[in-house]
Order: sequence, then C-alpha cells, then structure tokens
Amino acid sequence: MNSKHITILDKYIFSQVTAASLVILFLFIIVWMAPEKLVDAVKDVFSGELTVLQASMELFYELPKVLSQCLPISILVGALFTFDKLSKDSELAILRSSGLSYMRILRPVILLGVIYFALCAYTVDQLVPWASAKTGENSHYNEHFVYLRLNDDKTPKQGIIVSNFTQNGIKNVIVTNFKKDEYSDIVCLDNILFADYALNKDAFWILPQVTKYAIDKNGVYQKIADVKNVKILEGEDAKDIYNIMSYGTKRERAFTNLGLFEYVKLLKKKDFSDEFNFNLSKLYQRFFHPFTCVLFAILGALLGYAPPRSVRMVGFIIAAGLLFGYYITLPAFGVLAEKSILPPFICASFPTIVFIASIFIVKKNKDL
Repeated sequence: MNSKHITILDKYIFSQVTAASLVILFLFIIVWMAPEKLVDAVKDVFSGELTVLQASMELFYELPKVLSQCLPISILVGALFTFDKLSKDSELAILRSSGLSYMRILRPVILLGVIYFALCAYTVDQLVPWASAKTGENSHYNEHFVYLRLNDDKTPKQGIIVSNFTQNGIKNVIVTNFKKDEYSDIVCLDNILFADYALNKDAFWILPQVTKYAIDKNGVYQKIADVKNVKILEGEDAKDIYNIMSYGTKRERAFTNLGLFEYVKLLKKKDFSDEFNFNLSKLYQRFFHPFTCVLFAILGALLGYAPPRSVRMVGFIIAAGLLFGYYITLPAFGVLAEKSILPPFICASFPTIVFIASIFIVKKNKDL
C-alpha cells in the first residue's frame, strides 16, 4: 500500500472517529445538562424570572464546565463505535492483511486524541474560569477562616478567626493572643479580642472597634474594655492571609492554572497543609485529565476491535466500567490527598497510570 493510499486511509479513519465523537459529545452534553440546568432554565422562562435570551446565556456559560468533562468520554465512545463498525464490516481485517500494523492504523485516532487534549486543556484553563466569572462564581462564596501564628519555638502566638469573609469585607473577627505561664510547657491566653469587622490596609489589618477581654492565668476574665484601632497581621502576613481568604471564596474551577498555582504557593508558604495537598492534587489533575483524551482514544480503538464471531458487547461494557470508575473516584482521590493519605501527585496520576496499564493489557489480550 503506497503513501497515497495511507493518506486516504488516515483521512477516512480520522473523519469517521471525529464524526462519531462529535455526535456522542452532543448527546452527553444534553444528558449532562438536562436533569438540572436545562429543566431549571425552562422553568425560569415560563415563570417569567428570566427571558429566553438570559436563560440561553446561562446555559451557554454552563457549556465549558460540561465540555471539559465530556471530551474524554466522547472520544472513547466515538473511537469504540468507529472501530467496532470497521471490525464488523471486515475493513480492519482487510487493512491488516495488506500489511498495516494495528498501531499504524491508530495513527489518525491518536492525532485526534491530541487535538482533544489541547481543546480540553484550554477549556479547563481558560474557558471554565471565564464562564465562572460570567456567572458570578468567582466571589460568590463566604469563607470561614482560621489562622494560627506561631512563635519561633512553635508555641501559639496568636489565633485569628474570621467568621464571615467575602470580597466585600472581613466580618466577625475573633483574635486570641497567647502568653506563656511560668511553666514552659503550659500555654495560656493573655486576652481575647472581638470585632464586628476588620479593615485590610495592605501593610496591616486594623480592628476599628474592639471589645477586649483580659484573662488571668487561671482562665478567668480580669477585665473587659472597649479599645479602638487595634492592628493585627502586619507586613507580609497581612497581604498573604488576605489573598488566601480571597482565593478561598472561589471554587477550584474558577481558577486559571496560573491562579491555582499562585494559590498553592501561598498555602505552602503559610503551612496550610490540608488545603495545600487538596489544591495541589487539583492542579496536577488539570494536566492529567486532558491527557486522558489521548489514552481514551487509543483504548476506544482497541476495545472496538473484535475478531469475527466474538462477543462485541464486551468492549462497550469495559469502556462503561472505565468511565464509571474514573469519574466516581476523582473526588475520592482529592480527599485522599487532602488527608495526606497519599501524595497529591499519586492521587492525580493514578487514573492515568491505570489507563496506560489498561492499554497494554487490552492490546496483549487481543493479540494485536
């Protein structure tokens, strides 16, 4: 078979898998959105809460979030359907008998997987945060924040509790200042400060109106007084903690890759280990998840191949199991990373390792 025929073959397989995957992508987007967003939009239009245009825009802004999840699914199922049809029509057998290896036949499928990888990566990094900003998710959530400052010997120095933080202000602040008793191994409270709000002045935080509770070494209130303009979190601490709280009001999908990377650096700097591990695993996932498009393209093509008189549903069942296992375990791996049970990189890469192993196992079992 000369190079011209090979080029025609590549275009044929590429177009067939592309067409099948786009149909599957459209169907999965509808299925993904229909139970909640689509029904809610229709109800809002009929109730008069939204115009048709407003409801349409809400659905449009949901598309990037759904697209990032459905792209790997669509190419897996699209490649599986295409190669199942090629196998059923004996086209794969003819191509193999002409001297082409199965991996050579997969070349256009891998190319399409790379294209889907780039599209998925761009969607996760840029389109999803953009859509989140349009729907107001970037600063929608309140943040309850606790920060413990330590002395050089790792004993508590000051505790800061912010009960309600939004982009509009720092509210309901409690500050606990610690002191050491005459016994070096006992840490006691020196005083507790209550303030309705705090002002962020970049170089420091200031509590304009404070109720101060002085406490003796037995933990009994000695004195209650009203104090004005108390400074806390001076210097770099003030800026870093405010930025961490600002990031904390956002969902993970509201970050670009660069924004999430900056957040992770801040969490590591201030020693927020649980949040650091969780968000670091999410950052790694942003690169591993798009790569599944390439792996799913290969897996779909391998699972679609079936010798004559074989049970063809096996490939579809395996594909369904892989998809279910992948999407159901993603949140679980985030929890494992957050609790430091497994390193963030392992939690993010484990599904990818499983899929790579699956490719070799399927290829070996099908004797390709």
